[in-house]
Amino acid sequence: MNTMVTNEKETVLYYNSETSLGKQSLPYTESSQQSIKTIDVSKTKITGTEWANITSKLNITISELVDQDHPDYKKNYGDAVNLSEDDWIKILTANPETLSYSILVVNKDFHLIKSPSQIAKLLEKEDSNFDARNKD
Repeated sequence: MNTMVTNEKETVLYYNSETSLGKQSLPYTESSQQSIKTIDVSKTKITGTEWANITSKLNITISELVDQDHPDYKKNYGDAVNLSEDDWIKILTANPETLSYSILVVNKDFHLIKSPSQIAKLLEKEDSNFDARNKD
């Protein structure tokens, strides 16, 4: 299943429903006036290519998305820090529970979400733009 953003007007939230941040992120999207596509990475497989594209758009490395303190990461990889980009992609693909942050895509702008309140601010701005575009 291809989950990448294909429409510049599309708003998408990538999150993990099994994390505290993921659980807190979803209600913010539900309160928005716009239709937001939500992708729960614990239930929907994100390919390595998609992760690489996401990190490219965020201008970060894939290792920055991986929670290296997560018990599953520690159990499987220990303190391994000298890994290639392909290794990090494999970790995130095989262990989506290690995703550190949610990711919000608004009009093809990618935002790393470290706090649910960031979603509220971004969507509030977009909702006011939505209102302005749809006024009579």
